[in-house]
Amino acid sequence: MSLTQVFGGRGKATELEPLGVIDIGSNSVRLVVYEGAVRAAMPIFNEKVLCGLGKSIASTGHLGAESVERALEALRRFRAIAHILKVKNLRVLATAAVREAEDGHDFIVRAEKAAGTRIEVLSGEMEAQFAAYGIRMGFMNADGLAADLGGGSLEVIDIYKDRLNDAATLPLGGLRLIDQTANRIERALPMVDESVARINWLVNGRGRPFYAVGGTWRALAKLHMEHTNYPLRVMHGYSIPTREAIEFCQFVRRTKKVSTLRGMEEVARARRDVVPYGALVLERLLEALAPSEVIFSVFGIREGLLFSLMTPHEQAKDPLLCFCEDYARLRSRSVAHAHELCSWTDALFEGDGLKETEEDRRLRHAACLLSDIGWRAHPDYRGEQSLNVVAHSGMSGIDHPGRIFLALAVYYRHVGSDEAKGDDLSARLRLAVSKRAQKRARIIGAAIRAAHMLSIGMPGVIDETKLSYEGPKLVLTIPRTYEALDGERLRRRFGMLAELVQREPEIRILG
Repeated sequence: MSLTQVFGGRGKATELEPLGVIDIGSNSVRLVVYEGAVRAAMPIFNEKVLCGLGKSIASTGHLGAESVERALEALRRFRAIAHILKVKNLRVLATAAVREAEDGHDFIVRAEKAAGTRIEVLSGEMEAQFAAYGIRMGFMNADGLAADLGGGSLEVIDIYKDRLNDAATLPLGGLRLIDQTANRIERALPMVDESVARINWLVNGRGRPFYAVGGTWRALAKLHMEHTNYPLRVMHGYSIPTREAIEFCQFVRRTKKVSTLRGMEEVARARRDVVPYGALVLERLLEALAPSEVIFSVFGIREGLLFSLMTPHEQAKDPLLCFCEDYARLRSRSVAHAHELCSWTDALFEGDGLKETEEDRRLRHAACLLSDIGWRAHPDYRGEQSLNVVAHSGMSGIDHPGRIFLALAVYYRHVGSDEAKGDDLSARLRLAVSKRAQKRARIIGAAIRAAHMLSIGMPGVIDETKLSYEGPKLVLTIPRTYEALDGERLRRRFGMLAELVQREPEIRILG
């Protein structure tokens, strides 16, 4: 059986070949298998083993014997998994620990035998470049400084859209700092400040976003979500204002017993000791940089490698809309109908209608593409289930306010705009976005509800109807061919849409 049959296919799935990336880091060894080298590739498989290869490099210069055996065992397992998943292109990357260890070459010889393929030992410069590509993979038009914190090193790079500027590698990995300071964090502070001060171009990050990459910083984001009772648990695109991030980092690193921190039980045991050091490095970087905000990314060097393998045409695609189209093809009744909704709702924002920015339009089209993914659920729970799916999906190229907007728009498409029907999550999500975003979500949800009364989710109907503004009226023109679809439910839903855009509804039969 092919992977296309197993995973359902997504139109172009027959053209895709699974691609595997193994990342041998200073703290963990991880395998991720992707659908293929495409813009919104989804992981088919993802597993990591916390080996701690770099935990004694600073003091001994060698990889720990126990850590090496754990890593080799993981590589043998990952090789077998890649074979089962029919991965023909398996890339293996090694970073700071293997690069710097005196016995790194000996490890590579054994590791290549275990993995069954060549291992690429990345330089610090290449590691920074792949981290930057990972940010480009996960964000539209990224503009700021990105930093990837591993167990052995910290890579920092300046990104401006499709251009990579200055880059540096600093000896500030969490495991390295624990080793160098004998696990006394107060000793690490001057070491961090001294390393950061050597990089004079870091001032270029002032007032621009700071993209935080790496498992330790993701754990820190998870703790902040728990600390603030944030309604989502999605790491990618989660942002914190700079001053708030600095104060939280100080709180974490000064906590006497980190195991008592709320949410720490969800962090892997092998990573918990590293979190305060990650907080210290982030705090001192932010103090030096003064960026506009901290944005956390789940996309790093593995996704960066994937991005580097794409054609320029594929790289230039919108990751959000690619994801939404693929998801619509998998889950909705008709992706063609979803595209018709994009065009049909355009009329609400043309001429004398509502105003929207280019980003608003992009998000509206994404909402239309996702609007029918819950059709197989029980009618009483379609709204709630769609809300959860969209809010927690693996989409990229979108920030959290945009993610919440999409979730609410698809939710209102099923339940209408009556807040009294809302569940706990929808109520909490509403509080996390602006009033304007909430209203737009209701309008788009109402438009899609009205459209479905005509199309029944099938293509070829609403593209023959027309929405237009005529003075105080919102007019829906239906060709006589579809006159029988006019009725009480359509008029009720269209009336709700007209009310939301502050117009009087009128339905006309033409011909």
